[in-house]
Amino acid sequence: MANAAGLDAFKEIHETEKKAAGKKLKVGIIGTGWIAECHAECYQKMDDVEIVALADLIPGKAQAFAERFGITGARIYESDEAMLAGEKELDGVSICTYNCQHAPCAIHALDAGVNVMLEKPFTVTLDEAIEVMRAEKRSGKLLTIGFQPRMSENMRMIKKIVQSGELGKVYYIQSGGGRRRGIPTPFGTSFIEKSTGGIGAVGDIGTYSLDMLLGAVGYPKPLTVTGYTSDFFGKDPDYYPGHPEYADKFGVDDFAAGFIRLEGGIILDFRISWAMNMDTPGDAIILGTKGGLRIPSTDCWNGEFDKPLTIYKTVCGEEIEYEVPLKPTKDLFFEKLRSFVDAIQTGGAPSVPSGEIVYNQAIIDGIVRSAALGKEITIDIPEV
Repeated sequence: MANAAGLDAFKEIHETEKKAAGKKLKVGIIGTGWIAECHAECYQKMDDVEIVALADLIPGKAQAFAERFGITGARIYESDEAMLAGEKELDGVSICTYNCQHAPCAIHALDAGVNVMLEKPFTVTLDEAIEVMRAEKRSGKLLTIGFQPRMSENMRMIKKIVQSGELGKVYYIQSGGGRRRGIPTPFGTSFIEKSTGGIGAVGDIGTYSLDMLLGAVGYPKPLTVTGYTSDFFGKDPDYYPGHPEYADKFGVDDFAAGFIRLEGGIILDFRISWAMNMDTPGDAIILGTKGGLRIPSTDCWNGEFDKPLTIYKTVCGEEIEYEVPLKPTKDLFFEKLRSFVDAIQTGGAPSVPSGEIVYNQAIIDGIVRSAALGKEITIDIPEV
């Protein structure tokens, strides 16, 4: 009888889990710019998700978005706070606003008891990130940050190689890649104005590069940063044929570099660009005492790479290198949002936790502050 009772209890738990997993989640999208299009398209492919609300500060923009994507029945709001006040049954929101609104929108949603998918970068400053994490802690709700490369088997292989010990003790990591000409003005000026973007290349695509490398070595705590930023291309009217006025609006970085000391004796040599007179500053590399790993350069680090990883070793006195075959690609953006939905449905952990990305944000914040001061700074991450 005891065994039967145990089986009955297990059956009840299993049925409860199945019911929870079958619930149709109600989600909202805050900010209906171009990145929100990817969120809407992915959610619409999920049978267990319904987009019930859209919010945007620009009058008419959210309504036009709903009509363009055939999102029937969704209620329209002109602020995130109005949405959160009006929607009492929201299970989650995607925050797709410009950078400077990431923190307030995330805090508002978490304090309203709503799970949050927050597009990258986490925030503009470290202090903002800490405030979001405090809201996460007091709310007990799910917060995940929008890094779709985490869903890539090829990107995951980088961490597997490092964690396997194949490279020995890692002592130096170097970022690479970046755009030769790629200031994101085709989407208007929200990326490049200080009041909306807050940070430039370092936060837009540099955050992806940092996540890839820091994640591979276990996200060690950053200790000190010497940073550099510039805006030579962004401030040049000749860069924008037909729109020379953009140069006056440019208020962020188009190139950033940093030398970062991490816990565990690891050095991070970082650089990223929206624009430069070079095709690439090089591949990303991870150096260890037993081997080295080369990660082929990309212009964004926001998805897959198209060449194999290469490992360098010395075997029996011979210097060798070998390639790690590429695994098939998949829709990483869909998988990112699917992982968010699954975590809500099952009560699981976020695929990209804030406790890791706060170190990423601390480095970005440190590069910007060090560049402004013209000297090395110590990174102090407040308690949450």
